[in-house]
Formats: sequence, C-alpha cells, structure tokens
Amino acid sequence: MSATTGLRPAPPGGTGVATRARRGGTWRAGRRVSVRVEGRALGVCVALAAAVVVVAVVSLTTGDYPLSVSEVARTLVGQGAPAQEFIVRGLRLPRVVTGLLVGAALGIAGAVFQLVTRNPLGSPDIIGFTTGAVTGALVVLLVLGGGSTDAALGAVAGGFVNAVVVYLLAARGGASGYRLILVGIGMTAVLGAVNSYLLTRADLPEAQSAQVWITGSLNGRGWDQAAPVGLGLAVLLPVLLASSRSLTLLDLGDDAARGLGVGVDRVRLTVLAAAVALTALAALAAGPVAFVALAAPQVARRLTGAVGSGLVAAGLTGSLLLLVSDLAAQRLFAPTQLPVGVMTGAVGGLYLAYLLAGQWRRGRG
Repeated sequence: MSATTGLRPAPPGGTGVATRARRGGTWRAGRRVSVRVEGRALGVCVALAAAVVVVAVVSLTTGDYPLSVSEVARTLVGQGAPAQEFIVRGLRLPRVVTGLLVGAALGIAGAVFQLVTRNPLGSPDIIGFTTGAVTGALVVLLVLGGGSTDAALGAVAGGFVNAVVVYLLAARGGASGYRLILVGIGMTAVLGAVNSYLLTRADLPEAQSAQVWITGSLNGRGWDQAAPVGLGLAVLLPVLLASSRSLTLLDLGDDAARGLGVGVDRVRLTVLAAAVALTALAALAAGPVAFVALAAPQVARRLTGAVGSGLVAAGLTGSLLLLVSDLAAQRLFAPTQLPVGVMTGAVGGLYLAYLLAGQWRRGRG
C-alpha cells in the first residue's frame, strides 16, 4: 500500500508509475492528489492487523492467572473483578500496547533505513543508531541522575548525535550503501564500549536493571513507556507517509530520483530524522530490541510483493514479530520470563546469516 501525490494516470498505452499503478491496483484521483491502492498489499495489511489482534488477545488471556476471552473483554470495558482489572489493565494491557507500538516503530524505521541505504542490512540496530539512543539514556540515568522523562530526551539526543556523526563520517562518496553501514558498525563498537564502561561505574542495582533493559525487554512495562512511542508514531508516521513516494524513488538511486524531481538531500535528511527519532523512542521504551528493524521490512516486502516504501506493512509486521517473540519469551520457559531481546536476537541472528549469505552469493555471481 502506498500513496503518491501530484500524479495522474498516464494515457492509454503510456508507461511509468501511473501505468504500473493502473495494472496493480486502483486510482482514487482528484485534482491534486491521487492514491494507489495495491490489492495484494491491502490484503496483506488487513491479514497482518488481524494477526496482531489475535496475538494481543492471546497475550491478554495467557499467564500465571489465565483468563477467558470473555473475561478479558468484560475487564476492558470496566466490568471485571478487581483482581482481573489489576492483571489485565494494570499489567498485561500496557505490556501488549508497548510491544505493539515499539514493534511498529522499529519496523517503520527499518524500512526507511533500508530504502535510504538501498541495502537489506541497513537497519538502525546494525548501523548503530539504537546503540546511540541507549548511550544517551544511560548517560542521563547513570551519570546525571535523571528520571524517565529526562531519559527519553537523552535517548532521542543520543540517537540524533550518533546519526549525525555516522552521516558526516560516511558523507564522502555519498552517505548510503555499504559505506554508511560500515561506519555505523564501527560506531556501534565504540558506543558499546562506552555503555559497558557506564555500567561498570554504576551502583549494582542500577547496573543490573540497566543490563536487562539493554538486552531488550517488555517485562514490567507500563503506560509511561508506551505513551512516548505512541506520541512519536502519531507525529512522525504522517510525515513519513507524506514522503513515501519520494522515499520509494530514492530506492532507484540518487541520480534517477533527481531526474524524477525529488529533492534527494532534503528527503533523505527528513526521513532519516524521523526514523532516528522512532528508533530512539522504541529503545527508551523496551531497550535495544535486536533485529526487528532488520527483519520486519524484508518480511513485509516479501509478503506484499510490492516495490516501494511499504511503511504500513513493515510497521504491522514489526508489531506482530515483537508480540509473538514476547509471548514466546514469557511462556516457553515459564515461570521464568526471558527478555524479549533474547528471542528476537536468536531468530534475528539466523536471519542476518541468511541475508549475509545471499549478499555473498550475489557478489560471487
């Protein structure tokens, strides 16, 4: 599913984006705005949304205190027993909503980074922007003694500072492709050492809590963690959707995009700033959950079969991946609850090896 502005259908027998759109979907054309609706992409998004709802409901009913679907429904509308109110609305629902929002933010951010770098390995956790957000939050929490609100600002600032440094270091020869990825991997190693140093200098309880958070976890998450991510998505997703056509054209290369009238530098900086902010807010809420931003856009693109930004599909895929991983982390080794980052890291590591093997085979070919 994608949206384009300023386009009109080409005449019969014409070529280009408009002709491909007529073949793949339907146009809703106005004087200034026209929207292309891909049938397959729309169906995939609906199916993904339904799967997210199903997994969310299962998560709300499953646990040490099992509940039926009807009991959960009554509790959500304020008709449950006091114990059910506490379990569903006080514990499980905030965790599910946080996972849903964090997964969506990471999936969308990953799609943006992969389109800008034109590389499937171009995700914020690989490039290191997630690690920068963690560094910013740790500095505020462990060095400056700030609270959760201050840590949110620190995470966003850390993500942006790291993004600027990586972008400037990679700017020679174009801040895209393997150069951006390699510089980001180097910065990840440096910031990882900084984070380890900060943990060794912290008090033991603070260091233990921060270490679990660095792994990536939804344990004990509440509305205070969900609210900033939800606000970030509400503000930044419309910005990215408005830039979706230009973002899709960036995937063709800078020269081709300029030839089609795209302000390459302006669009790249705008979408990267929005993606870095989403990554930072997601890292603050759940820690640097590994590989969701890497895998979700790739899975979404394979499901939809569409060439383009696919931001909505990537966000829904990210939500589904994170909710399924968190449910598995809670129940596979019950009563022990693993951090969700352990599950996503185990699955994502295999997926990363698959991508690297594919890149190697194409290079050999």
